[in-house]
Amino acid sequence: MTQLEERVGLELPPSYRQFLLFANGWGSDDDCCLLRTEEVGWLREADPLRAEIWSGPKADSWSVPNELYLVYGPEQESSHFRREYVPDTLLIGYWDDGVALLNPHVRTSEGEWEAWYLAPWLPGAKRFKSFWDLAAYELKTD
Repeated sequence: MTQLEERVGLELPPSYRQFLLFANGWGSDDDCCLLRTEEVGWLREADPLRAEIWSGPKADSWSVPNELYLVYGPEQESSHFRREYVPDTLLIGYWDDGVALLNPHVRTSEGEWEAWYLAPWLPGAKRFKSFWDLAAYELKTD
């Protein structure tokens, strides 16, 4: 975990750090796979094509105001995500044709990073306040 933090140049969010203390990755198939620390990286470097596709310009996503952006849970509009953040997200896993990402641009006072799930069939990103919230949601829906 320390090597990953040194490589990305940032301290990882607490819930993701806790996960990495328990397991270095999870799963090995395309249905659900959280990457090993040596495979985790910035989306712009680890999967540049996806980074380019999802960060492409869309007028309605470049200036989403905080009162719309910082809504989580069932009231969230998945189209309300900030495409300009996409290249700077940390790729941590793949499942169901999508990717699991951590967004260092949006952090809680506890140091959690916003977590995203992006898939081609979503109109945007499914966003969560933390890695823990993303993982709990995925476990409930599977």
